[in-house]
Amino acid sequence: MQWSDEGIIIGTRRHGETSLIVELMTRAHGRHLGLVRGGRSRKVQPLLQPGNSVLAEWRARLDSHLGHYTLDGTTQRAARLIENASGLYAIQALAALLRLLPERDPHPALYEGLIAMVDHLDDPLVAGGFVVRFEVRMLDELGFGLDLERCAATGTNDDLAWVSPKTGRAVSRSAGEPYRDRLLPLPPFLADAAALASGPAELADAFRLTAYFLARHVYEPRGLEPSDARASLEALIARQREAAE
Repeated sequence: MQWSDEGIIIGTRRHGETSLIVELMTRAHGRHLGLVRGGRSRKVQPLLQPGNSVLAEWRARLDSHLGHYTLDGTTQRAARLIENASGLYAIQALAALLRLLPERDPHPALYEGLIAMVDHLDDPLVAGGFVVRFEVRMLDELGFGLDLERCAATGTNDDLAWVSPKTGRAVSRSAGEPYRDRLLPLPPFLADAAALASGPAELADAFRLTAYFLARHVYEPRGLEPSDARASLEALIARQREAAE
């Protein structure tokens, strides 16, 4: 068995004295692991860091085997990501989300989303917005997509302000006002694909929204907890909010 594909390194773990098992998110082969012999050497280790893009060649005798990677770097961005806390937390949080996917299950839309994000994680507000948008995409890929485009009650897309915790559907401000205590706030930037979060307060609402549905549909049924990196990124954004007040 053999294939070539482009991918982003999302994690590694030691194997034996000198090798590493490298975890990639690839365009056509999904989240995929493989062994890199000599991966712990000083020469190779800088390449095998989360966030770096590579051209990967994978070989194995059988498709079910772990297999071996030969990796050539295409974009090395890991050093920049770990220079600041937001980049480090964001790439770790994104990697943790991708581990919710079955191994070797292609998700090209998530790969494209990851590629679009990884060069823009230096600022906590930007990084937080990207992570939340990725969580929304992840819910959709896992079969629990939110409908944030039009009001569940009126069918319009005007002044969407809430999300029903039961259905995951948006609700307009006027239709939801009588029930606001039972609804989740919908941050405006999540209802507009071209918008950015206006600030830490809006991001805090966004994190609460996706956390609710991830816990309900993904983490609790699997007996899992959200990643520590996500919590650290939230805390970093909260500190920015406190500093601004």
